[in-house]
Amino acid sequence: MAEEEEKEMKEEARVVCCIGDIHGYITKLQNLWSNLESAIGPSLFHKALVIFLGDYCDRGPHTNQVLDFLISLPSKYPNQSHVFLCGNHDFAFAAFLGILPTPPDGSHFRQTWTEFQMNEAREGWYRGEGYQNMHLQGRRWAGKMSGFNHAKGTEYKGSIYDAGPTFQSYGVPHASPDLRKAVPDEHKKFLSNLVWVHEEDDVYMETKDGLKKCKLIAVHAGLEMSRSVDEQMNYLKAKNTKIPKVESLSGRRNVWDIPKELSKTPTIVVSGHHGKLYVGDFRLIIDEGGGFPNNPVAAIVLPSRQLVRDTDQIDK
Repeated sequence: MAEEEEKEMKEEARVVCCIGDIHGYITKLQNLWSNLESAIGPSLFHKALVIFLGDYCDRGPHTNQVLDFLISLPSKYPNQSHVFLCGNHDFAFAAFLGILPTPPDGSHFRQTWTEFQMNEAREGWYRGEGYQNMHLQGRRWAGKMSGFNHAKGTEYKGSIYDAGPTFQSYGVPHASPDLRKAVPDEHKKFLSNLVWVHEEDDVYMETKDGLKKCKLIAVHAGLEMSRSVDEQMNYLKAKNTKIPKVESLSGRRNVWDIPKELSKTPTIVVSGHHGKLYVGDFRLIIDEGGGFPNNPVAAIVLPSRQLVRDTDQIDK
């Protein structure tokens, strides 16, 4: 690439910050936000595109305050652009509150139970007030699960989603239907407006071949390898709640890699969800925190690919 061309690209490149799963940790979020501003510089930071990769609730103690912080950003930083992705935990929280969009084919949410009904007793699905037409993930989220989660090496916090701390942050006991009254309308509106996928056409990133102009797809867990990208994008943009388990929000191995059809043009796929930090050529997974109290919450800054954490000691 000619030196003059690269210089023009650098001048054109907008700063993009992709922020990993927060999981109810308000102090980590505040510290990360401050560190991002210091690392990038106020002038660029205040004009940045900021993409939150989802999972704002559960595990940590301050879901209520985290949502207040996120809701306040557009008014505090009017020159920034903000994208708030839906994570599987946020989807389930919204399902319990009864604020998911209805299935486009007119079916009932109780039809989402059928495929996974054999897990109801083991996962302790919610059977309290309002459960009769609640989406599967809402029942799992507010269900009762105790004991040791061997996959995570921690005790369950109320349910399979570790939703107990979210109930507590609103001042109600776990699995109480009173949560629907306790959650403010502005929080419900925020959760109902979360997008399942976000696309950007002109995002610049440093690569081994120099600075490249790329397409970016941000989605909480990733895109499935076994389904066409167009099909997935269509149901994600439509927020099709007929699906009992949305793999792009909750999958693991099947959404780790980038679908081969996206290799025709440089495409970044960025996600959180996996409880890991992975920075590949074009696949970015930013979830160093994983909802664990002693892990940092991380962000990646493009085009530089700089990693910023809440624990970083940056000269202010």
